[in-house]
Amino acid sequence: MTSLNVVGRFFDVQGGQVYAHVREGDGPALVFLHYYGGSRRTWIPVLRRLNPGQGFVAYDQRGWGDSTSVPGPYGLDQLADDAQRVIDALGYSDYVLVGHSMGGKVAQIVAARRPAGLRGAVLVAPAPPAPIGVTEQMQEMALHAYESEEGILQGIDLMMTRGGLTPELRRQVVEDSMRGGEQARLAWSRQGMVQDVSAGVSAIEVPVLVLAGSHDKVDPPTALADHLLPLIPTATLTVLKNTGHLSPLEVPDQVAAHIGAFVAQL
Repeated sequence: MTSLNVVGRFFDVQGGQVYAHVREGDGPALVFLHYYGGSRRTWIPVLRRLNPGQGFVAYDQRGWGDSTSVPGPYGLDQLADDAQRVIDALGYSDYVLVGHSMGGKVAQIVAARRPAGLRGAVLVAPAPPAPIGVTEQMQEMALHAYESEEGILQGIDLMMTRGGLTPELRRQVVEDSMRGGEQARLAWSRQGMVQDVSAGVSAIEVPVLVLAGSHDKVDPPTALADHLLPLIPTATLTVLKNTGHLSPLEVPDQVAAHIGAFVAQL
């Protein structure tokens, strides 16, 4: 595992600035988009296992991490616009989107716009383009999931992981989850979770690798095979072993290896 050698940077987006860690290096550059409740830190175990020459940006999406002060709207289209602003500011002419869960749905929206320079996308336990069996009860659970440390820890053990996390990572997940802005939480649980973006994703032309956790209770491999793959003609599915929904934290070796192999093939 390598030290990250990152530079902290703020990027202008509509209404404010998002905070990022950037590493100059080989292309295509990787653009990391975290899950609902996460931050750029969610990706650190994966980033440490990448080729040390690999260039990337991992940033806190608006409403999360060190971007909590950025005002709304916090909808998926706004998050996709933010991603494009970061990419454009870095001048990437060759890049791959890497999105986890909510970030995976944001990545689908960006890729569907067919931006210049996009070479591919890796969707890690992505939220599918159309809501699958999302009930009002599930939306309420998502909205209130991060209100207490006890609730977050329970979620890690019962819902989000297969084998739990190290004490250090548990602390990180609690901190990141509780730090998120209330309006950002509302936007995902009330709108983003149920927003149907399936009409657009058939326009995706670049290769897409979907990484599903073998024991993911949030977005199981079968659900992604049935409700994501048929909509994206260029997508292939790989199942990660022994992991739940938080695979970047649970099995970063596997996630990094698959990202590396995907980029090498492009």
